[in-house]
This record gives sequence, C-alpha cells and structure tokens, in this order.
Amino acid sequence: MAIIVCPKCAKKHKINLDIVKETAPLGKNIAARCKSCGHRFPVQLDKLFARKKEKPQEPKTDARKICVTLSKGGVGKTTTSVNLSAGLALAGYKVLLVDTDTQGQSSYILGKKPRAGLTELLTKELAPEECIVRARKNLWLLAGGKSLAGVKRIIDRKSFGAEWTLSEAMKGLDHRYDFIIIDTAPGWDQLIVNVLFYATEVLVPVALEVMPLQGLSEFMKSLGSIQKYRKEIVLKYIVPTFMDTRIKGPETIYFKLNKLYPEYICTPIRYSESLSEAPSYGKSIFEFAPGCTASADYKALIRKVTLNDSALL
Repeated sequence: MAIIVCPKCAKKHKINLDIVKETAPLGKNIAARCKSCGHRFPVQLDKLFARKKEKPQEPKTDARKICVTLSKGGVGKTTTSVNLSAGLALAGYKVLLVDTDTQGQSSYILGKKPRAGLTELLTKELAPEECIVRARKNLWLLAGGKSLAGVKRIIDRKSFGAEWTLSEAMKGLDHRYDFIIIDTAPGWDQLIVNVLFYATEVLVPVALEVMPLQGLSEFMKSLGSIQKYRKEIVLKYIVPTFMDTRIKGPETIYFKLNKLYPEYICTPIRYSESLSEAPSYGKSIFEFAPGCTASADYKALIRKVTLNDSALL
C-alpha cells in the first residue's frame, strides 16, 4: 500500500501498488481523481515504487560504555575486562574491548599481536578501521601497549580540554557496538581521567584482601571528584575477585564489602588455577575451561550486566 495526497484539498488516499503495477507501466505518470473534491492530478509511479523500497532507518543507539578500573594493581582488572568482553560476545552482543594499559595484556590474553592500537587512534596516525582488530566473533580489540606512555605525555601538555582526548578519538565508534569495555592501568593519571570522561558505567574488581579494600575507598573519592564535572559516569558494579573458599580471610572481607556496598556487589569470582593458565594459551576462560567455577562466575556477571537471565545458559 502507498499513500498519495491531493494537491488541492490535501485529502490522503491509499492505493494498492501491486494492482497499479499490473495495469500501468513504470516510467509513466498516471492520472488520479480525488474522491473528496474531484480534482484530477498526475502521479509519478517511479517515485511511489522508490518509496516502497526504502526501508525505515532504525534509530541508532549508543553503546554501553563500561570502564573496568581501580587504582590498586593485581585485582583482576584485565582478566575481568577480557572475560566480560568475551562473554558478552558469546552472548551475541557486538563488543569493542579498549586497552588503555601500557602493558597491553588484553592482546596477550586473546592471543593477538596487533600492529596498531589505541596510540595510533589517539594521535590520528591511522583511521579507526586500521587500529581495531577482530579478536573473536562479535569481539573487536583496540590494543594498548608501551607507546601509550608517550600519548600520556601529549595529553598532559594540552592546555585545554585534555580530559576529552579519548572521547574525541572514539567519536563515531559508539554506534557500531552494543558494548565498549575499557580496561585501565593501575594508578591515577590523565589517561584514567580521560576514560572516566568517556565511559558511562564503572565496574570495579576488588581482590578480597585488605589493601584493595582500602584502594576502593580511595577510588570512590576520586570518582566523586569526576562526578562533580560529569554526572553521566556512575558506579554500577563491584566484582569481588580471588574468592578462595579454603580460607576464612576472603569470605570475611566479602561480607564486609557486601555490607558497605550492597547495591553494587556482584557474584564473587572464585579462585581458579584456570584463570592464570588461560592467558598463556591465548584463550578466554570460556574457551580454556568452560566448566570451571570461574567460568560459571563470569557467566553470572554477564547475566547481571545484560539483565538477561538466560544469557550463556
């Protein structure tokens, strides 16, 4: 069906294009008569059929941008970033993993050796398509590495808008993915600030030890200082890591963490030797040991993040 409008009285009329196509050749005009005012007017068939072929464009939606961060090192940030990204990809979502760490371990865990990455994107040496590599089905990687140290110095020297450097470089990529996961380095520097000015959700892995718990308290203060200037960034998830049920210490800290931040706490990631072995094989935990406890725990995290209870079941 198509709708034509009388140019005289603006009355709308529905016509069956299939019937018109059988009786009138394309490339010619036909005459139509308005049932309301009786006015006769020409109708261009080519334009009518062209409109029928046009598909309505679906509105573009921005990716959910989740940064995985904590100032303290050794809490499982990269492990969580990679396995969260891999799990979301397995669940059918399009995912871009962005590594902002100078160690570039995300590439190693996924068994990739990209020739370019985030540095070339930030310095505009290469186009995004040349910087991003496909790591798995539905999973793409924007690699980190040692060269990011030089980028940090460039950002530090900016006199205005330094905190928006990453956001400007990532412009145009938001519509291509369902999730953009950003892995961060330990510490607090200008690149971490850039990540927090770009992301909209924060996921904090916290090793179930005393020092990371203190690091979380310090990070909450730093995040609060960012939120004064950017209300969009919110803490969404706290993921306890290295839960070793063989000893009492981690369980005690987990209960304390749960009491302090009940609205953010996620299923703990239980200690598993497979998590430390998988990177040497260039595999995610779902590929290396799909039946282990850590794999089950990361699947629970995927379901919580996606709000899909049937994901990866």
